[in-house]
Amino acid sequence: MDERYAVILAAGQGTRMRSKQPKVLHTVCGKPMVTHVVEQVQSAGFAQTAVVIGHGGEEVQESLGIDVDFVWQQERLGTGHAVKQTEALLANKKGVTLVISADTPMISAATMQALSDHHEVSGAKATVLTARVEDPTGLGRVIRDSRTSDVEKIVEHKDASAKERGISEINTATYCFDNEALFSALQEVKNDNAQQEYYLPDVIEILKERGEKISAWETHDASEALGVNDRVALASAEQAMQKRINDYWMKQGVTMIDPDHTYVAADAEVGADTTLYPGTMIRGQTVVGEGCEIGPHSDITDSTIGDGSAIHHSVVSASKVGNQVQIGPFAHIRPETTVSAEAKVGNFVEVKKSEIGKGSKANHLSYIGDAWIGENVNLGCGAITVNYDGEDKHLTTIEDGAFIGCNANLIAPVKVGAEAFVAAGSTITEDVPKESLSIARSRQTNKNDYFKEK
Repeated sequence: MDERYAVILAAGQGTRMRSKQPKVLHTVCGKPMVTHVVEQVQSAGFAQTAVVIGHGGEEVQESLGIDVDFVWQQERLGTGHAVKQTEALLANKKGVTLVISADTPMISAATMQALSDHHEVSGAKATVLTARVEDPTGLGRVIRDSRTSDVEKIVEHKDASAKERGISEINTATYCFDNEALFSALQEVKNDNAQQEYYLPDVIEILKERGEKISAWETHDASEALGVNDRVALASAEQAMQKRINDYWMKQGVTMIDPDHTYVAADAEVGADTTLYPGTMIRGQTVVGEGCEIGPHSDITDSTIGDGSAIHHSVVSASKVGNQVQIGPFAHIRPETTVSAEAKVGNFVEVKKSEIGKGSKANHLSYIGDAWIGENVNLGCGAITVNYDGEDKHLTTIEDGAFIGCNANLIAPVKVGAEAFVAAGSTITEDVPKESLSIARSRQTNKNDYFKEK
């Protein structure tokens, strides 16, 4: 097998996106388009990857942060000009070069490998990745030789005859080239066109004029042909990628009640026998264990969820949830929180930067912020850790087996000892010894016949 190289074109501004952000950094299923492409290229085992950057190049470099060669295209003068910028890296090497755009996030590593394999076996100097689509309007048609099935020519829609427009096989703008032939032909590409740019497809014509063989390999997943040039196409790519992701997880044993309304990010993982209800969003690098129930309408980001846990109508962000935990409905687990096994965080409870021990529960209407809570602690309805003094946050510690009554305010820094009780309605400003009862509230006074006297 020849050595294989990849050139990823990521220099364009993407004016049709109407965005200040570089086009290739717009996300599909939680990951920038260029990252999708780079990861698939690297998964396919290419020996060297060059990413051509231009508009917003520093942002692209920062976003990728992985081992690729960055090449600048200071002036955006077309795709041929972009590839030519990699000349110093690749021009003198023998092998196969894949050229792919960073705005085609759906192309898989398997397709890249199959395209490269076909290219080598065919003996062609260039191979075009094609796809058959239901509506090829506006796309370049691939015209094949009727005898050899090699590429006879590629015709743009506006230049195609009525017969040619009836062809559904289109050019995806992804190519494999003999590396030496590619850079030789790039020397002959001219910019005598309306945009005064150097176009990569002209290399195909130059090689044809030299009498070289041009092959084609068709992907049978038409969604891989999706190129993103505007927000409409971005939404189409999102839908296609989400279907691919959801299909994968369902085949791994995950139940999705309504896959069309269930979102799982590209880097997330979901265990077998977990059920995802409609409206669920699993974002970032979340890992959901086995046998869980998530949703409906739960939003989990960059978190770990243990086996057998249930999260209903709730938000969990950058936190750890143990096994057999119940959260919700309508709970908010904010970053840097750990909810240990068999704990319960009920409706309208907010937890922030806290640790809740095994078997502890806050069933409703509580705020737990900057707290360490031991095992088998009960926080009554409306219990609050008062963590902020206007300038700094302070720690509340509640040891194992403590019972915090309803509407208790724990003014941090404060410690409630093991097996201690805090009476309902108390405002606690001092530590509570273990196994004691603390009452900190005004004594009730009843004024008899008050209404009559008034």
